[in-house]
Amino acid sequence: MYVSPRPGRRALRLLLPATAGLCVISMAGGCTPGAGPVSAPSTRAGARAAPVAASELEDDYRKVIANVLPSVVQIQAGRSLGSGIVYDDKGHIVTNAHVVGDGRGFWVTVATGEQPLSATLVSSFHEQDLAVIKLDSVPAGLRAARFGDSSEVAVGQIVLAMGSPLGLSSSVTQGIVSAVGRTVSASSEGGGTGATLGNMVQTSAAINPGNSGGALVNLKSEIIGIPTLAASDPGLEGSPAPGIGFAIPVSMVRTVADQIVKYGEVRRSGRAALGITGRTVLDDSYRPSGVAVVSVTRGGAAEQAGLRAGDIITKVAHTEITTITSLAEVLASRSPGEKVRVTVERGAAERTVEVTLGEI
Repeated sequence: MYVSPRPGRRALRLLLPATAGLCVISMAGGCTPGAGPVSAPSTRAGARAAPVAASELEDDYRKVIANVLPSVVQIQAGRSLGSGIVYDDKGHIVTNAHVVGDGRGFWVTVATGEQPLSATLVSSFHEQDLAVIKLDSVPAGLRAARFGDSSEVAVGQIVLAMGSPLGLSSSVTQGIVSAVGRTVSASSEGGGTGATLGNMVQTSAAINPGNSGGALVNLKSEIIGIPTLAASDPGLEGSPAPGIGFAIPVSMVRTVADQIVKYGEVRRSGRAALGITGRTVLDDSYRPSGVAVVSVTRGGAAEQAGLRAGDIITKVAHTEITTITSLAEVLASRSPGEKVRVTVERGAAERTVEVTLGEI
């Protein structure tokens, strides 16, 4: 599915797995494949239980909002507005690279004050659409967020998205984790990074322009991701596709932000690389048919496996490769050090080699 760019929203291409069965789950019950309808409880005790459960859930929401919202900030980068998360008590704030753009200085509005505070870019890592900025002066009472564990994120989990959609600071929307492990490619138009992002968390919580860089939070008041992309429906002239948003998982946020805070740069990305520069090639019918290797990195994964300039990559593992984007999407779902079989055309011959993936 392709989506067109809109102000404050990145366009993306989403890789969808094979169609699976749909199970609709209500708050008060569940769904078992093949099961028939379940009658609603008719007892007075059952009638009383629903309001009590709803009240308890509302209390959970209020508690999470009170715990986390003070750690979510609004970022003004030139004429654009976005969101960020207070990373530590030293004034570091993590956000999206496309929020800060090419800027070096920013204005940040924190929960502890109405006056914007100046901040400076520490570093951006466009390959993962993440950046860290630092407040020039740390106000009293600045509260760092608490980060969760990506391995505990599960489909069906209730989440809240917090940020500044459309410039409305301290806004909260609610939904669930609707999928994990998605791979999406952002557009490079309209200030986008063009990054291909793997292992994304898909959520039904509303993600609107300005939410980028904010917080996706579980009911333990833990950050589990940074909302980054919202889908648009190309069949409706780019209108928003309700309930389809994507967040960078907290494991990658920590990997990138920890290094930027410590070193001022990312030294180990955790992202797999083939070690080539390439371009999409077309067949005789002018359809994309592979990726031509333009050059290989000296000592990189491709060179060590015997690949060379002029080879045309047509398959990685069991996935057909037709464009440079499809190659990036496959690599985004892999890890450095992983061994994969790469099929190439060299002249009139086809060969398959085993490649130990490197790192971006």
